[in-house]
Amino acid sequence: MGQKINPLGFRLGTTQSHHSLWFAQPKKYSEGLEEDKKIRDCIKNYVQKNIRISSGIEGIARIEIQKRIDLIQIIIHMGFPKLLIEDKPKRVEELQMNVQKELNCVNRKLNIAITRISNPYGDPNILAEFIAVQLKNRVSFRKAMKKAIELTEQANTKGIQVQIAGRIDGKEIARVEWIREGRVPLQTIEAKIDYCSYTVRTIYGVLGIKIWIFADEE
Repeated sequence: MGQKINPLGFRLGTTQSHHSLWFAQPKKYSEGLEEDKKIRDCIKNYVQKNIRISSGIEGIARIEIQKRIDLIQIIIHMGFPKLLIEDKPKRVEELQMNVQKELNCVNRKLNIAITRISNPYGDPNILAEFIAVQLKNRVSFRKAMKKAIELTEQANTKGIQVQIAGRIDGKEIARVEWIREGRVPLQTIEAKIDYCSYTVRTIYGVLGIKIWIFADEE
C-alpha cells in the first residue's frame, strides 16, 4: 500500500507556503500554536454566529497569521466577503475586539484584513462547506458531489477529487465513496494541489469530506 501524506505538507516550500508565519523559542512554541488555534476558532465562531447567508456557507478559505513582537497581523481569505463588509468598520472592529479578548494580549496590536478570493468555488474549504450543507439537508451524496464538481469546473481548475466517508445516507455500515474529474497528480510535487478535510455532523452520524483540487498553475 502507498503511504498517505497530507498534500499540503508534502509541498511546503515548493508550491505551498505556511499559513502561520512567526518565530518562537522551542519552549514557547506550543503557546504560539495554541494562540493560533484560538485566533482561528474565534474568527470562525464569530462568522458562524453573525452571518446567516441563504446557503449557510461561511466562505472562509483560510486564515493567515503573521506575528511580530508588537503586532499580530491576521489575513482572512474569504470567498464572499460582502457579509463582513456591508457595515464593514463595525463588523471588523467587533471581530478584532473579540479576538483581543480571547487572547488578552495587552502589549501587542492586532490587525485584521479581509481579502477576497477571485473564484471561491476553486477553493476546497468553501466547496466542502457547500457539500456539508447539502448533506445536512438530506440531498443524496452523489448529487451533492456532482454539483460540487460542476461548480469547480466553472472556476477553471484542471482536476478535482471528492471523497465522502461514514454512514452515507444513514446506511448501517460505514463506507467510502469518491468521484474524480480531470487529473489529480498527488505524487507530482510541482503540481499545485489544494486539499482540505472537513467533518460534518448529520442526523445519522459524522461524515468526513475530503477534497483535492488540482489548480491551474498560474
